[in-house]
Amino acid sequence: MDKDQEFEQAITKVLELLGEDPRREGLLKTPSRVAKALQFLTEGYHQDPKEILNQAMFTSSNDEMVVVRDIEFYSMCEHHMLPIIGRVHVAYIPDGKVVGLSKIPRIVNLFARRLQIQEQMTEQIADAISQTINPKGVAVVVHARHMCMEMRGVQKINSTTVSSALRGLFKSDHRTRSEFYNIINTPAPSNF
Repeated sequence: MDKDQEFEQAITKVLELLGEDPRREGLLKTPSRVAKALQFLTEGYHQDPKEILNQAMFTSSNDEMVVVRDIEFYSMCEHHMLPIIGRVHVAYIPDGKVVGLSKIPRIVNLFARRLQIQEQMTEQIADAISQTINPKGVAVVVHARHMCMEMRGVQKINSTTVSSALRGLFKSDHRTRSEFYNIINTPAPSNF
C-alpha cells in the first residue's frame, strides 16, 4: 500500500469514527480530497528556507530598511489542526546583500505550511532571514486569528493575536524599531 492509499484509509476511518458513512455519495471522494489538501497545507516541511532565499540574493549598497507588509498567510495550529489566518509584516536592513522581494512571502508560506504555533512561526521567519541574508536587523510581526479559539474552546470571535520577533538593530535601536512600527501601522494608499 502506498502513502496516498494509507492516508485515504486513515481519513475514511476518521469519517467512520465521526459517525459518517464514507460510502455515501457526498463523501466518496472526501478521503482523497482531504489527503491532497493536507499534503498541500503542510508542504513547508519539504522546503528549505536557505535554498529559497539564496535563489535571489544580490549584492547591494542599500542600507535602508526594506519592508514587505500585509503578507496574507494560512496555517494550521499544531494543537487542533484548525486554521490560523492572518498577515505578516517583515522588514530587514541590508548589509551588502538584498533578496528578491517575492522570496519574503515564500518564506512566510514555507513556515505557515507546517503545523504551527504563531509564536514559533514568527521566530522561524525572522531566524531564516537573519541567518541567510545576514542583515543588520530583521523584524517580523504577525497578526492572526485562530479558529481553535473562535470555533471551539473560548469561542471568542474576531480576537486577534499579535506576535513579534526582533533581531539586530530592530531590537537594539528604539528609533529603528519605531520606524518599522510606524510603517506597518500606516494605512496603505487607497489606490492600492
